[in-house]
Amino acid sequence: MKDLSLLPETKLGFSTVPPSLALTPFNVRRAQPKDATALLALMRDLAQFEGYISQFCVTENDLLARGLAEGSSREPAQFTAFVAETTNKTMAQQLQAYAVVYVIPFTFDLRPTLVLKELFIRKEARGAGLGDALMKLVICYAKSQHCGRIKWEVLANNTRAKRFYASQGGMQNRLWENWIMLC
Repeated sequence: MKDLSLLPETKLGFSTVPPSLALTPFNVRRAQPKDATALLALMRDLAQFEGYISQFCVTENDLLARGLAEGSSREPAQFTAFVAETTNKTMAQQLQAYAVVYVIPFTFDLRPTLVLKELFIRKEARGAGLGDALMKLVICYAKSQHCGRIKWEVLANNTRAKRFYASQGGMQNRLWENWIMLC
């Protein structure tokens, strides 16, 4: 990772962030407890987009308790979230996009797998490079965790997302089928 440089305003708790992110009209960073309200709103937008809003149960307290809260008195984080916020002076600074990841610590090659659980960009912010910036951050995080791979799911009819992930170097895994069991 010799081509990366540390940005002083970026306190991610891992490695470094590509210098190209410093030149964008938005800031991409690790989510903080203060982001819980705005992050939850984006998560609700994703649930609406993907069609499971009636089953959506996450609250701000859940986000804080399971991953955003700081301090050593809590359980280990169940997820890590990254957010993209506008820095354009003509717009109010607000979260425009997010990514949620978690680590599967042990796999066949003794390296962890990073699961990209969610990546979502507000409709009005799509096409501005937020997805690229978040994916770069997710990749940096995966490397800092010594992951052997990143995996995720895409809705079958979301061709725009499929094109985006392919442009990032992702590929469909045609060896495995996605299965589920409700409990």
